[in-house]
Amino acid sequence: MEIINDSREKLELTYPCAWSYKLIGYEKEAIQKAIHEVILEREHSLTHSNASKGGKYVSMNLDLVISNEDERNFIYEALKAHQNIKMVL
Repeated sequence: MEIINDSREKLELTYPCAWSYKLIGYEKEAIQKAIHEVILEREHSLTHSNASKGGKYVSMNLDLVISNEDERNFIYEALKAHQNIKMVL
């Protein structure tokens, strides 16, 4: 069960559905490389989100259609484990 906002409500999604991951890393190009390695040629949208004040970090939004919960979790874990990604939200 996934906990949302410190409550016991389970996230209810109807698949397939659009899903967004916020990715934080050191460089835009490194994040793009990580995405390519994880989702391959799959259709997606990648947009710049923000950069830290000092320019050390960059965040990007990855939007794509997810077929099921296992796929959603697999992509999250694969991105989180990738050396070019500092954090996935």
